[in-house]
Amino acid sequence: MARPEMPGERVRLRPVRPSDRERLATILAEPSVARWWGPPRAGHEAVDDWLAGDDDTYALTIEADGEVVGSIQVSEETDPDYRHAGIDLFLATGHQGRGLGPDAIRTVARYLFEDRGHHRLTIDPSAANERAIRAYERVGFRRVGVMRAYERGLDGTFHDGLLMELLRGDPT
Repeated sequence: MARPEMPGERVRLRPVRPSDRERLATILAEPSVARWWGPPRAGHEAVDDWLAGDDDTYALTIEADGEVVGSIQVSEETDPDYRHAGIDLFLATGHQGRGLGPDAIRTVARYLFEDRGHHRLTIDPSAANERAIRAYERVGFRRVGVMRAYERGLDGTFHDGLLMELLRGDPT
């Protein structure tokens, strides 16, 4: 399925291009980003994992003022009895805290609700990633619960994750 370009208020989401690979790898290696994305991997393995998609999972590039500043990934569950979408994203350090993340989330949420017909979106940040959690709450995501020992951290131990959701019709 062709992925559309999506204009936000301050960002533009577009399909990832091969030429984005180097910039996205650089962003994923930044300490403030890598902290939440697991141990550094050799070469471009982290970005290749991120970009590896299928019919139900795909990544979009986040641009601001014509510059690649991050990426947002979407995974869609299309079984009619469980239909929903999950999202995940990262932003370059210099573009964090400026409202670009919430704008990208609102933009992709609008697409997933209005064009793709989903009624529920989920995201699962580290329970310790307070900055990300505040950004998701600003968009309207609500805390559902803590997933104990959910993901392996840089220190090799498992850490909690926070399941959050946004329903169609929730204030954003």
